[in-house]
Amino acid sequence: MMGEREPLVLMRFPEAAEGFLAWLRAKKLSAHTIRGYESDLRIVAEIAAGAAGVVVEELEVRHLSGRLVRCAFAEFADPRSAASVNRAWSAWNQLFGFCVAEGLLEGNPMAAVPRPKQPAKAPKPLLGDGSAAVTLLERIAAGARKARDPWVERDLVVVALALVTGMRSAELLGMTVGSIGGCSGERRIQVVGKGGRARSLPIEPPVEFVIERYVDSRLRRFGLGVLPRSAALLVDGRNEPLRRGGLQYLVRQCYRYAGVHDRVQKGTLVHALRHEFATRLAERGASAHELMELLGHSSIVTGQAYVASTAREVRRAARGNPAYGVLDRLRAEGGEGVSG
Repeated sequence: MMGEREPLVLMRFPEAAEGFLAWLRAKKLSAHTIRGYESDLRIVAEIAAGAAGVVVEELEVRHLSGRLVRCAFAEFADPRSAASVNRAWSAWNQLFGFCVAEGLLEGNPMAAVPRPKQPAKAPKPLLGDGSAAVTLLERIAAGARKARDPWVERDLVVVALALVTGMRSAELLGMTVGSIGGCSGERRIQVVGKGGRARSLPIEPPVEFVIERYVDSRLRRFGLGVLPRSAALLVDGRNEPLRRGGLQYLVRQCYRYAGVHDRVQKGTLVHALRHEFATRLAERGASAHELMELLGHSSIVTGQAYVASTAREVRRAARGNPAYGVLDRLRAEGGEGVSG
């Protein structure tokens, strides 16, 4: 009859979760993000199953009501930070959207689950006046990082690319030899960011030189004649694609041996170089829109945070105070007229 709904497809949670994760992989989300979502789905599902009096393998998707999921999230959230709860909320919200599309649910029960508010995050560049990045590059180029099998060219290209492009860790690791294109002097790097969004980042001749030296050193080191366009750009000491743990270790070691580890703010590592990139551009006049394009953000809000963090507009407004004119004149006169 007209208006009758199709019956729901009956499916247990583990099967639905596996289908959802396969869908995420097809969207080319980073392996790190998928692992995080998988963990969040499993933990909350185990709590929900316990509350429903079944084992998670027997938990049916149709039984995941707003009330049950809200109770599970209340228990999940108790020992965790707002950021962790937000990530789990996003994972479950997307899972239920997938389930609705697949005919497993009539609606998304996450509307009944409150999402914690998070304070806006302030950018965390390297501490100081910007000289830490200069020191880092200079000392790594001079071979400061000690290793059993030193590879200065590789270390330098990793740090340099992070500082001049602001790429995320996953974006750095996802680059191939073919990601770099264009004529000399006008080269660009094609990057695939969050949500599969692609962007093109300009690089200047000094970075081209660093990349070329690195590629030449790699060919010599491993006795290769040429690198295919599909080959990973950044590799480890065995010529295997550099992975997240290896990248983090390398950058941490670079900070340490360059003597700037005390300039790295808590909670950042590779991401500190991304914050450094954006903050220094904001200081030099980059707009929030330009930062959004370069960083691959979907909203201008984050770019505005970098501009705000430099207080550039506030400083410009404060500079218009007429008192500065008087003080400048007194300084030029060497303090004459100021009583002791």
